[in-house]
Amino acid sequence: MAQPLMPHATASWMVDNTSLTFEQIAEFCGLHILEVQAIADDTATTKLTGRDPVRTHEVTQDEIDKGQADPKYRLKITKGPDQVRRTKGPRYTPVSKRQDKPDGIAWIIRNHPEITDGAISNLIGTTRTTIAAIRDRSHWNIGNITPKDPVTLGLTTQRELDSAVSKAAKQAGVEAPVDTRLDGDREALIEQLRAEREQAARDVEMGTVPAPKPFFDDPFRR
Repeated sequence: MAQPLMPHATASWMVDNTSLTFEQIAEFCGLHILEVQAIADDTATTKLTGRDPVRTHEVTQDEIDKGQADPKYRLKITKGPDQVRRTKGPRYTPVSKRQDKPDGIAWIIRNHPEITDGAISNLIGTTRTTIAAIRDRSHWNIGNITPKDPVTLGLTTQRELDSAVSKAAKQAGVEAPVDTRLDGDREALIEQLRAEREQAARDVEMGTVPAPKPFFDDPFRR
């Protein structure tokens, strides 16, 4: 399925300017729902500048209106020129994040040993020599390497990591592990956030936004 040219920036704009559900935004932008939730909560690694997909002709206002009217509706992206996709070569990583690569590699090796060095190289954008050095603990900086989730570090997306884990598990003939850390809480949190956004929108429309409370109550006020 085609995706917006800048999915995270597009998701940020949709969170701020529409009443679409997190599921709808995640589906349209090709992101994991928790990535959209992080953007909405302003807990993403980098503060994003929204990108209006209507102005860039990636979706029509009619499509957004349909999605806002029906939470189960899946937005359709406007057909545009084919995007150039990376097929070979290492993934580009910003200079500011390159020092985090060993930590992300160590996390994958520890938590998903079934993933091949080639798959790790594609996920993180590194060399097999570096991966091998971390595996056998001969890396020059091994004493300072701390395994950290590469998704949290911004080195890859949750969707790409899940895909790599699933593919590696299939090739190894084992069942892919299922992340159950947020089971039970995830849906409740999403529903709560959605309800708060909808209530805030209704308050603004009806002009019933409560006045800000004073910092303290004056005991001498009559």
